Amino acid sequence: MKFEDYVQYDAVGLAELLRAREVSASELADAAFARMDEVNPSLNAVVRERREAALREAASASLPDADRPFAGVPYLLKDISQALAGEPLTSGSALLQNHIARRDSNYVARLRAGGFIPLGHTNTPEFGLKNITEPTLHGPARNPWNPQYSPGGSSGGAAAAIASGIVPAAGASDGGGSIRIPASFTGLFGLKPTRGRTPVGPGVGRQWQGASIDFALSRTVRDSAALLDLLQVLQPEAAFQTPLYPGVYAQDMRAPHSRPLRIAFTTASPVGSPVSDDAVQAVLKTVKWLEQQGHHVEEKLSPVNGVRLMENYYTMNAGEVSAMFISLEQMLGRSIRPDEVDIITWVFAEAGKNVSAAEFVHSLNEWDVAAAQMAELSTRYDLYVTPATAYPAPRVGELTHTPETAAPWMAVSELSAGEQRRMLYDIFERSLTFTPFTQLANLTGQPATSLPLHLTGDGLPLGVQMIAAKGREDLLLQIAAQLEQSELWVGMTGNPMLG
Repeated sequence: MKFEDYVQYDAVGLAELLRAREVSASELADAAFARMDEVNPSLNAVVRERREAALREAASASLPDADRPFAGVPYLLKDISQALAGEPLTSGSALLQNHIARRDSNYVARLRAGGFIPLGHTNTPEFGLKNITEPTLHGPARNPWNPQYSPGGSSGGAAAAIASGIVPAAGASDGGGSIRIPASFTGLFGLKPTRGRTPVGPGVGRQWQGASIDFALSRTVRDSAALLDLLQVLQPEAAFQTPLYPGVYAQDMRAPHSRPLRIAFTTASPVGSPVSDDAVQAVLKTVKWLEQQGHHVEEKLSPVNGVRLMENYYTMNAGEVSAMFISLEQMLGRSIRPDEVDIITWVFAEAGKNVSAAEFVHSLNEWDVAAAQMAELSTRYDLYVTPATAYPAPRVGELTHTPETAAPWMAVSELSAGEQRRMLYDIFERSLTFTPFTQLANLTGQPATSLPLHLTGDGLPLGVQMIAAKGREDLLLQIAAQLEQSELWVGMTGNPMLG
């Protein structure tokens, strides 16, 4: 199968070709690997492939059916949390470069049960802690729209793989915007489902206290809808549950609205940082389109204290990284040295040592306050619209620290708890300027999307975010499917790597 034909289809479309016997799973795998060979040396999207095993699986793949709707369709996994039995899983860290997964993660097991064939793992920053993908272990991933720019993070490798045509959809995760940020930067559709909607673990009932979820990035809305149909689950061992959606997302996304929607929007950064003219324009033209469709639209500032929200977010990160170090040190049988990890990982780990149990619980309580504030907002509005990112993609290296800037951070252990938390906010202030809008939905547990609705004068895509009430992915998919058919949808239009 030639690339020009392969790239025309999304994952649902490839499954339809397979079902009609117009193409074989082996031909699809060959096309995906051929494209990987062509573009990955310049993009560094895929850090590890399993070519021989994938080709074997493709050769014996069954045809797609109701139980295995994606049988034979190629897919890529993210190199963190999406474990494949017998394969390395490094989380972008040199500490884990020799780590081999003992079993499939619950997420991967469900994907494979649906018929997907994993081709390998995509690039991610160390432990998924950044909004760019530039780990020391694997090197930076690059944006197919312009390789001088980042595809974002932490699912940057997945975004680059999709936007360059290696696969139509890929595994991703989102703990603070890690699906929606790369979607915004690379012209993809990115959905972060409701907390508890998709599989976690094994051995992890709560990922980042429920802030993080595993899902996917895609080029089309219907792929994300079909993936949500496949992946939604009531998982007994998980800490968070959300009722199963009674319908079929992939079908219901085409249904008309029963009434005009009530929509609030803002272009103001929740932390008071600047927002680019492009991001403002992206939201305003989306709002105009929504009004033209008969929806009621009103400008409304977020009811949540954004600065305090980010302080709570960093408290969680610090506690989680410090706890992770305890587990890693037990596994290694020794202490971790600061030169073995990214300096930001080290600062989080050290700061986490000074977060008391009471402070951690109080911080989580403030998540619940924010969730209540957004739930109240949802009683008056069906959707909340913001920029997905405040700026288009940064240049590769623009947000990566230098040895000179990082030198003072090595003194983190000598600081008081308050000084450590101030250091964390200062460290991330520059990157937060690019991405201040996404963390809210992670801490409240709401579903949110990034839609590719704007192209800058420099030819870079920029997304618009929509947030709905918990459990209302159907509404987000419904409005996204309508926008996908509008003149606003950028998608891959203008992506020079796809012609």
